[in-house]
Amino acid sequence: MIVTLNTQSLSSLDAVHAFLAGTAPVSFDAPVSGARYAWLAATLRQFRYDALKRADKGLIQDYLRKVTGYSRAQLTRLIGQWQQARHIADRRGPPNQPFVRRYTEADVRRLVELDRLHGQLSGPATKKLAERAFQVFGDTAFERLAGISVAHLYNLRASQRQRGHREPTRARSVAIGERRRPQPNGAPGYLRVDSVHQGDWDGIKGLYVINLVDAVTQFEVVVAVERISEHFLIPALQHALAAFPFTVRGFHSDNGSEYINHQLAAMLDKLHIEFTKSRARRTNDNALVESKNASVVRKHLGYSRIPSHHAQTVNAFLRDHLTPYLNYHRPCFFPETILDAKGRQRRRYRYEHMTTPYERLKAIPDSAASLKPGLTFAELDRLAYAITDNQSAERLQRQREILFQRIRSKKIA
Repeated sequence: MIVTLNTQSLSSLDAVHAFLAGTAPVSFDAPVSGARYAWLAATLRQFRYDALKRADKGLIQDYLRKVTGYSRAQLTRLIGQWQQARHIADRRGPPNQPFVRRYTEADVRRLVELDRLHGQLSGPATKKLAERAFQVFGDTAFERLAGISVAHLYNLRASQRQRGHREPTRARSVAIGERRRPQPNGAPGYLRVDSVHQGDWDGIKGLYVINLVDAVTQFEVVVAVERISEHFLIPALQHALAAFPFTVRGFHSDNGSEYINHQLAAMLDKLHIEFTKSRARRTNDNALVESKNASVVRKHLGYSRIPSHHAQTVNAFLRDHLTPYLNYHRPCFFPETILDAKGRQRRRYRYEHMTTPYERLKAIPDSAASLKPGLTFAELDRLAYAITDNQSAERLQRQREILFQRIRSKKIA
């Protein structure tokens, strides 16, 4: 609290020093409003502040700061004012008045109407329309808007009053597929599906790669199509589903039109395959296949454009060399879900759980019942162990080199 002192007992520098040391008996009285400046000026006159030495001025400043509670900078300004005019006054003016508003509510409404009529053009074009309305066609209602700056025009647009009516995007419900995340419950046969586009060149589309990955075993089938349309996609998906050694029970994709269509839905319904699609704002619904797009498709086929007329050649490479290598010879991490101390589920990818998709399939209890009719693990073992992992990888790299040499030679030709 700001206080005053009975200055009769503090009439010398020694008394002030004793007061600052906390040993002088001084009584405090609360001041009335506006008395602090008067007391400060009276104290400076009492001790003849201008005539004091530097050390004594510092002593007086410490005393004034302790009593008034002013900061060093504020007290320095007040002392400087006293030295110039021999009195201290509040120099602060009245509160700042707000700027006078130039553009009225009527101007804002006219800007809204101008944007509605012309489809909200750019700021300079809208300003030009206001100028023409006033200068060319004599509409005095646009007199002020004719002189508005482009920057302030955007300020008026950004105001809540100017927003007006906007037609929102109308949601369209497509009754194809169920919007939910599939629940395999540890059983194979629930596929995650996604497309990878192999680039454009001068507006000409390249081929598309369709990636299908089983959610439990990571068993993967990759196929290539010339176009992402039902004419090419449906036959390719039929061959891809037939390439899985187990019965396919679920088909999960994003909301792209290449999958959300009646032709594909009819095919899956005929095969008794559950059709689900990703949910809004749930990026992990299809995260498995999207990660495989980067670690498998892009790694082996790259990002460069592959012309669509190479689709059959690329598909043969994917079917005969890449897909067998991925499923029988390429180890994958498999997550283990644990509960932490707070009861939250955490996924851990341990080295001891790394294995190939085929070995993972065999490790599932009663997995033989999931195989397609007439297929046994003995037949699959002959395919899986016919060559080593290194031999499969060497053959894959050799065939990949041949594939891209053929693609490059036809590009040059």
